[in-house]
Amino acid sequence: MSNQSTITIYHNPACGTSRNTLGLIRNSGAEPRVIEYLLTPPTRDELVGLIAGMGIAVRDLLRKKGTPYADLGLDNLALTDDQLLDAMMDHPILVNRPIVVTPLGVKLCRPSEVVLDILPQPQNGAFTKEDGEKVVDEQGKRLF
Repeated sequence: MSNQSTITIYHNPACGTSRNTLGLIRNSGAEPRVIEYLLTPPTRDELVGLIAGMGIAVRDLLRKKGTPYADLGLDNLALTDDQLLDAMMDHPILVNRPIVVTPLGVKLCRPSEVVLDILPQPQNGAFTKEDGEKVVDEQGKRLF
């Protein structure tokens, strides 16, 4: 059975963590719906739903490195959730990634192996991250 319609990844192909997460999803036999969120950002309502599904604060989804985070003064703790969401809507690069949605939950998959907690199917074999770190053995078992 294909899990194509039941798993979604908000993906940035330029991000190694995102590529590793996508690889782990595919290693479970699933072909997810891949949304390159920089090209097709989630709507405000979708983003609010993802944040609620993850059970995190809006601020916890902000990406600082390689973004206009500092230039926009987003480290100001007086900013409201609405102001932070406005910034993410205006600058999708501020949305940390990858975010994965499965029938078992929604997670910001940093590090990439966090996705293993919400995949409906087990791994089909070994998986090694791009940096050479082995995270799944030949039998599909987590190594940590």
